[in-house]
Amino acid sequence: MTSQSMVSELHPENNRPHDRNNFRAPVMLSEAQRSRRTCFPSFRERVGGLALLFLFFASPTLLHAQFQQPTDEELKMTADPKAPGAAAVYLYREEITDEQDRYHSFYVRIKVLTEKGKELATVNIPYVPGADKVTKIEGRTIHADGTVIPLTVKPDDLMDFKAKNYQVNSVVFTLPSVEAGSILEYRYRYSGATFVPTWWIQQPYFVHKAHYSYHPDLYGSLGLMTATRIETGEKVVKDKKDNLTLDIADVQPEPTEDWMPPMNSIRWRVEFYYTRVDTAKEFWEKAQKNWAEWVRDFINPSGRIRKAVDEIVAPNDTDEQKAAKIYAAVQKLENTRFTRTKSEAERKKEKLKDINKGEDVWKQQRGNDDEIALLYASLARAAGLKVWPLKLVDRSRALFDYTYLSPGQLDDYIVVVELGGKDVYLDPGQKMCPFGILNWQHTVASGFRLKEKSADFASTPAGPYKDSTVMRIANLSIDETGSLNGSVNIVMTGQEALHWRQLALGNDVEEVKKQFNESIQDELPEGVQADFDHFLGLDDPGVKLVGVIKVSGNLGSVTGKHFLLPGLFFESRATHPFVAQDKRLAPIDLHYAKMEQDSVTLHLPPGYSVESAPQTTDINWTNHAVLRIHSAAKDGSVEVARIFARNFALLDPKEYNDIHDFYLKIAAADQQQLVLRKTPLAGKGNQQ
Repeated sequence: MTSQSMVSELHPENNRPHDRNNFRAPVMLSEAQRSRRTCFPSFRERVGGLALLFLFFASPTLLHAQFQQPTDEELKMTADPKAPGAAAVYLYREEITDEQDRYHSFYVRIKVLTEKGKELATVNIPYVPGADKVTKIEGRTIHADGTVIPLTVKPDDLMDFKAKNYQVNSVVFTLPSVEAGSILEYRYRYSGATFVPTWWIQQPYFVHKAHYSYHPDLYGSLGLMTATRIETGEKVVKDKKDNLTLDIADVQPEPTEDWMPPMNSIRWRVEFYYTRVDTAKEFWEKAQKNWAEWVRDFINPSGRIRKAVDEIVAPNDTDEQKAAKIYAAVQKLENTRFTRTKSEAERKKEKLKDINKGEDVWKQQRGNDDEIALLYASLARAAGLKVWPLKLVDRSRALFDYTYLSPGQLDDYIVVVELGGKDVYLDPGQKMCPFGILNWQHTVASGFRLKEKSADFASTPAGPYKDSTVMRIANLSIDETGSLNGSVNIVMTGQEALHWRQLALGNDVEEVKKQFNESIQDELPEGVQADFDHFLGLDDPGVKLVGVIKVSGNLGSVTGKHFLLPGLFFESRATHPFVAQDKRLAPIDLHYAKMEQDSVTLHLPPGYSVESAPQTTDINWTNHAVLRIHSAAKDGSVEVARIFARNFALLDPKEYNDIHDFYLKIAAADQQQLVLRKTPLAGKGNQQ
């Protein structure tokens, strides 16, 4: 990652670096290469030493001459009919990029409408010392009566992150004397290395008008293309001097709904990139061809690989047994994605060379997640299996964008093995991931899949709900005062177990226990405390993961002869999604399908019996989800069982009415009560 690309992720305006080597096969860095390049290689390779940050402040007279005079309507505005209830709105935004002079300038005018909108008075601008500069900072606050208060205080220069050879700082300034009704106005220039902009059209607040301009520095036969996602249809205009501009008005704020897919897939944007081709089809065909040649060379089985396979599998093993044994073998290797990367000095001392082929990974018995995944493909091919690497986009970060012509958007490797005439998707680069399961970040994801002679686009399937389960088993006792104690076992498979096992790879036991205990506490009723004791099966992905917890505290309330308790122990404080919101704009991304099963046995206090318990419930959303609740009273106890299964991960917003109605029913069912009644003692008649 270059310094500019890191700042792109941090920077509020987010710019994308050049990608002029689109046709080169994607480079998979070895551990040694990564240790040399660190996070900001291009600048450390091109620029020596640290440059000073230069901050320029204009005089108040010059400042007023440069900024816009507010209109009477803007000054008097107390609410915006185009953005009902908004805390603030952008009156105007401007971004100008001049690639030849290497600067990117921003100009912003904001109307503050409520107290919350005052937060926009503080501006944070990340930059890389020694590579970038933030200059010509100017700002002012205009009160509703027209009074102007200029920015005169020197901005702070704060260090956000520092490593051995690089750091990220932030220039921070706060516009003065801001109140509801103020207009905030500021500009600054961000300069340094050459970079191609990404125009993020949607902002956290409504934008009345925006202007974007880009003056590119064209290179020989390289052409400049755009990938545009603007739902209102505005287009980028190119003039005779190759300047590219976009003017747009009345831009709705970016979505802020729960459970959204990555923002890059839904936020309006314009991306630029250099390329030598005229069409997306031509680009991807060439990119796939080059990638296929590279990856085929990496996984081509060598003599060392064939010898290793002979030691892993037996001659009479079935294809599935071979696939599973090889998977287990590569899972045992040191996966540097989940451990500390060795320094170049350490690698030199241990005589570790760069990894260029699968046999290098096996020889060193270590590699990163991509290298281990490709090693699996090499070993499996040596065993006679039909196996195909698939490089895809990490769905937790982004979705594949066909219009953005860069294979650099592909993150990770998985493999596809043909077993019994069916494709089986495996994730050997994910430490602790069971055979036959993909980490959810690699499900419903797209990328390149190797074929016999070339490569093609491919997508991975969603995992079924049975692959990710959580069973909560509680055995509890309560006395007549509400004092509760007992035990809870949390039994997990699939994604739920994978999360905790991978967390344990990079943290000590106490930290994992702390985080697990906190997660369980959120699932218990008010007044009940969790005391996590230990895990069973934490180091073995082939078995269920069990968390053993002790619980204690107080539960319920007594009213006369009745004892009122939550009917669904683990759902009494549940916050159900999609209940409070009537409409939905963004797609829904719940990561993965799953099943929850609760079994709670409550031993009653002496002298109490069950008067009413949660009713038998069967709520079915056909082909999507189901909720079932059942309870049964026995001598001195009551058992309540709840099963919830959701067989989807992604939904179109068109289906929001259905999911909204379904979760409303779930929320109502989960609020049922368990009512106990105090029974008269024998021989006392009705004196009770």
